[in-house]
Amino acid sequence: MRITVVGMGKIGLPLAVQFAEKGHTVFGSDVNARTVDLINGGTEPFPGEKGLAEKLPGVVSAGRLTATTDTAAAVAQSDAVVVVVPLFVDAEGIPTFDWMDSATRDIGRGLKAGTLVSYETTLPVGTTRNRFTPMLEELSGLNEGKDLHVVFSPERVLTGRIFVDLRTYPKLVGGVSPSSEDAGVAFYEHVLDFDERADLPRPNGVWRLGSSEASELAKLAETTYRDVNIGLANQFAVFADRQHIDIYGVIEACNSQFFSHIHQPGIAVGGHCIPIYPQMYLWNDPSATIVRAARAANRSMPHYAVELLEQKHGPLHDQTVAVLGASYRGGVKETAFSGVFDVVEALRTAGARPVVNDPMYTRAELERLGFEDYEFGTPVDAVIVQANHDEYTRVSASDLPGAKTIVDGRGITSADLRASVPTYVIGAASAR
Repeated sequence: MRITVVGMGKIGLPLAVQFAEKGHTVFGSDVNARTVDLINGGTEPFPGEKGLAEKLPGVVSAGRLTATTDTAAAVAQSDAVVVVVPLFVDAEGIPTFDWMDSATRDIGRGLKAGTLVSYETTLPVGTTRNRFTPMLEELSGLNEGKDLHVVFSPERVLTGRIFVDLRTYPKLVGGVSPSSEDAGVAFYEHVLDFDERADLPRPNGVWRLGSSEASELAKLAETTYRDVNIGLANQFAVFADRQHIDIYGVIEACNSQFFSHIHQPGIAVGGHCIPIYPQMYLWNDPSATIVRAARAANRSMPHYAVELLEQKHGPLHDQTVAVLGASYRGGVKETAFSGVFDVVEALRTAGARPVVNDPMYTRAELERLGFEDYEFGTPVDAVIVQANHDEYTRVSASDLPGAKTIVDGRGITSADLRASVPTYVIGAASAR
């Protein structure tokens, strides 16, 4: 089978490699010429994806993966097209479709009869059927359900562990028409492998959802559900902070389903999906007051971290505060929608001098993000732990000379560090 994957980012490239490793001929399309050149040279354009650096050179040298900037030409040679182009929302929570519209137009210009187009980018409900399918039909002259097949099949992976997640989680497929859903199911059964899981209500594999709308809602529902739970956990954690209650002890004692899958209050588990996808749902359903309240609660947490630090430490004017972690979560080199930006802004507003450390970024990279770099061993007055990088579990007092106050919303630093700092606070601190 010949497949085009549109969007060679942190999801699209591993997906293309997965398809190529299954023996298919894959074209990886991207608008960034440098990304294309790196892939064709067998070099990963971004670090941190487990297994990618080892797998990529093999499929490239074997001729099973070729990157290109010409989407239409690649699509013209393909039996299936998988779209993994980013979709964001603006400051008002309105989706910005520019990149997706452009990619869809390029795909439409290259389509031939019998091609399957699968959108994996998370979309508001109804977008696949009402926005993208008409564009594909108009540009190609093909009819969906007859000589063109269109499905929505959401990505359900986390960066850093994509190859494992592709085997672990069922692949959801919803077609614009029944014949398209049949084609989508058959495609994913050929390109993916699945681990056996006795905990699922039906065998792990490709699951039919019945319509593209059902598949779109399934992705929005699971991410929005997590955001609502995180919002409630954050409110519990703020209350616990104010009452001097150990929230982590409460979580362990409750041992409930609610607490077991959110892991820790103050942490938005996942990628950029947590702050973005609930807003897509709200665009569909503006009357969802619970979702709106949860999003507001989670968005406030970086500012709360600074407020908490000021309460415990005292005035922050002229104080040097080290923010540990620029990434949105540990082990991933990605700052999209990271809480670090709001934390640093709030510190500056309070008159502090924020400095940022992240083991995944060089000094120059942090400076390009607008931060002053912090190196361990340099004196500081206070610390906020923003990301749960594994390296921070081994930080000692000698790494943070002069630190009088640490706010650790991730709950990951060592007992020795906690004992050696005059004021140490574990609480909700850094959710986005």
